Amino acid sequence: MSRLWNFSAGPAALPQPVLERAQRELLDWQGCGASVMELSHRGKAFMGLAKQAENDLRELLAVPENYAVLFLQGGATQHFAQIPMNLAGDGDSADYIVTGHWGEKAASEAAPYVKVNAAASSKDEHYMRLPPRETWQLDERAAYVHYTPNETIHGVEFHDIPQVGDVPLVADMSSDILSGPIDVSRFGLIYAGAQKNIGPSGLVVMIVRRDLLERATRPMAKIFRYAEHAANDSMLNTPNTWGWYLAGLTFQWLKEQGGLATIGERNTAKAALLYGAIDDSNGFYRNPVALDSRSRMNVPFTLHDSALDADFLKESEAAGLLALKGHKAVGGMRASLYNAVPLEAVQALVGFMRDFAHRHG
Repeated sequence: MSRLWNFSAGPAALPQPVLERAQRELLDWQGCGASVMELSHRGKAFMGLAKQAENDLRELLAVPENYAVLFLQGGATQHFAQIPMNLAGDGDSADYIVTGHWGEKAASEAAPYVKVNAAASSKDEHYMRLPPRETWQLDERAAYVHYTPNETIHGVEFHDIPQVGDVPLVADMSSDILSGPIDVSRFGLIYAGAQKNIGPSGLVVMIVRRDLLERATRPMAKIFRYAEHAANDSMLNTPNTWGWYLAGLTFQWLKEQGGLATIGERNTAKAALLYGAIDDSNGFYRNPVALDSRSRMNVPFTLHDSALDADFLKESEAAGLLALKGHKAVGGMRASLYNAVPLEAVQALVGFMRDFAHRHG
């Protein structure tokens, strides 16, 4: 078996040691005589696994005690609607900072449940830069401020946490969670689909300030209410046990790598290498994003002649470089550099790009 370098935007590459350990434990987890997927989520063995995963995540992110950590089913898109259901009441408004496809979708899905105020948007600039903070039209009475720290399709990223006053800041960190240290206390709620930096799809990790769980919002079924999930240790219903297990292995792997400071340095180095190859290609390759808004996680780029796109994709895959086709909304190419993508993969990509430019330039 030969594993190739995987640049998929999601579901994305998982750390090879995590996959190898899961493979070893697949039929008999910790001497139980059964797979972790076959064990009761309410049994002592799985409850211990779940608690360890939460503790490891809390350690990695230095999560304060006044925050609940939830492991929920579904994907981040589900929570575009569920967040306003839980954080806003009838007649409330919420501020949305729209910097790409996912921020736009989050605002759209929230609209049936809260009055959406597009407090800032870079749509007029085709989402190629972040809107300057001084242009944001925030409402101090808003139920929350929502933003997407990293946009996977357009390749823009906030490199610091925006100041929004006393209004709770809500962040869709699906594509940049655990990519470096953050100050969790600056947020009211963080949520992330697992399939980029945590584990397989079908799991959402949420970190929410406990006082927000007490907000009086609207009547809803218990399954939709975050407070109910927190009160039941994320086991209000049968959780995604396989996803939770793999997330726990990933957290352990991150700790073994030296934690998020080390991971953040690696991610910065990987992105710098790839952007350097693009910028130094004499126009053969181009990244359209403003320099101060470039993403470390997702790097879109185009070739100087789009007629070469098909050859680039065919030859790159033959060279062992997977999933480089750009999103249909923007075209071109995209390399996603999540935690599990090693520096060697980026070096291989840069080497291929230089060779391709030499042969086709």
